[in-house]
Amino acid sequence: MDRSLQLNRASWDERAPLHAASKDYQVERFVQHHDHLSDTVRFDLPLLGDINGLDTVHLQCHIGTDTLSLARLGAKVCGLDYSAASLAEARALAERCAAPIRYVEAEVYAASEVLPAGTFDLVYTGIGALCWLPRIEPWARTVAALLKPGGRLFLRDGHPVLMAVNEDHQDRLQLEYPYFEQQAPTVWHSDQTYVDTEQRLIHCETHEWNHGLGEVISALLGQGMQLTALVEHQSIPWEALPGQMAKGNDGEWRLRDRPARLPLSYTLMAIKA
Repeated sequence: MDRSLQLNRASWDERAPLHAASKDYQVERFVQHHDHLSDTVRFDLPLLGDINGLDTVHLQCHIGTDTLSLARLGAKVCGLDYSAASLAEARALAERCAAPIRYVEAEVYAASEVLPAGTFDLVYTGIGALCWLPRIEPWARTVAALLKPGGRLFLRDGHPVLMAVNEDHQDRLQLEYPYFEQQAPTVWHSDQTYVDTEQRLIHCETHEWNHGLGEVISALLGQGMQLTALVEHQSIPWEALPGQMAKGNDGEWRLRDRPARLPLSYTLMAIKA
């Protein structure tokens, strides 16, 4: 197994129960309120539109709160992730909510091998996902392979310019990390995850890759996809730049000072011709 994949999978396996137990993912609220949606999907709604009845696959679904939200909007959803621990939490949540969601354990690049290719109306990729993939071209190939003709991709992710900013500087925006895709990963060491928990991680090393906006678009165009929308946002669902951001009532974080300086996330939509 590739060392980066092994390290990242171990990290997500360890994080999954911590995330499910945290207030940030609102698991109990999903169980108690059958109309509850994740903040992420609620933000996506104006661009996502009506997905009732659509055969949908959610790539890199983690513990399934966004997947469940898509199902509550009427989609017929399958979630895919490479973390067995994440999928265990996702299945437990779906069962508690009586939601008929199928979950499949596989790497993203293998999705079209374990799922029926050319059968999906919608491929949904949630925020914070692409940075865990070393190459964007095989991801685009997978997306195109999964979709039926006329099917569409919905992607919202952290903006690659934001991902190049060093978050340790709390008094300025300083680009220090790669914007363009690199062969070598950016290596991180941290014993903390991004939810409110006192538990410290044992698997502290993770590997990430940035993918420039042009690289993402070019990869999709290269697979015959047609770009239908690209919207850059001044918000993101986590405190990406500690000390420089404020959280809104919608659960999104924004720069306090001159927010128009930096795109924080983007939504991209494309259809398979």
